[in-house]
Amino acid sequence: MRVAVAGATGNIGARTVAALEQGGHGTVRISRSLGVDLITGDGVDAALTGVDAVVDATSHEAADEDDAVTYFGTTTRNLLAAEARTGVRHHVLLTIVGVHRVAGNPHYHGKREQERLVAGGPVPWTIVPVTQFHDFAATMTTWTEQDGVATIPPLLIQPIAPADVAGILAEIATGPPQGRYVDVAGPEPQDLVDMARRTNDARGHAVRLVPTWSSLLGPEMAGDVLLPGEGARVAPTTFEEWLAQP
Repeated sequence: MRVAVAGATGNIGARTVAALEQGGHGTVRISRSLGVDLITGDGVDAALTGVDAVVDATSHEAADEDDAVTYFGTTTRNLLAAEARTGVRHHVLLTIVGVHRVAGNPHYHGKREQERLVAGGPVPWTIVPVTQFHDFAATMTTWTEQDGVATIPPLLIQPIAPADVAGILAEIATGPPQGRYVDVAGPEPQDLVDMARRTNDARGHAVRLVPTWSSLLGPEMAGDVLLPGEGARVAPTTFEEWLAQP
């Protein structure tokens, strides 16, 4: 098969390209840095010509809800329209477990709009809800760190290895459309603060963590809101195994 990956230079997109190629499939990388712009639509039709399936692993750091909805709405509409014109038979969307249970988060608001467009769009689809990644905790501390101190919300999550996500997306993209896929998660729940502490320790990065709900994320994400539902697909790589990787 020939599969295009949108967001191909990102954390998950690059790994998905690699997983597809390791499986013997042809790939097309879609990224603005590679000359294909999903906002303007420039180069999208040419990139998708001869493509059987598309994986959308794009991301966006939104300033507010309007920005998130505009970005995800525009890119998704342009991508779906180009897929319909070029005969793509399967659209795979990477989304987030719990995205419909959290109000007020700009990124989640944009992802809900993206899901709505895909589910109502012209191309057969699979929407894949995935939990946060193993590197999420340390990434969050980089967003808030100042003078050796970082705030971080005490989230309960069931994180997954980015490589496991990529492998599952590659598997789904090369199969038939399945509608809304089951939740996908890592092997066990983890406390985000503890994950950040252990990751920074393993990397030799000294930072004092301050658990709080008054920083990037609020108490609407507390409890089991971000945990996978019944019947979830559980990926194999534990946080400890990921942390031990070079």
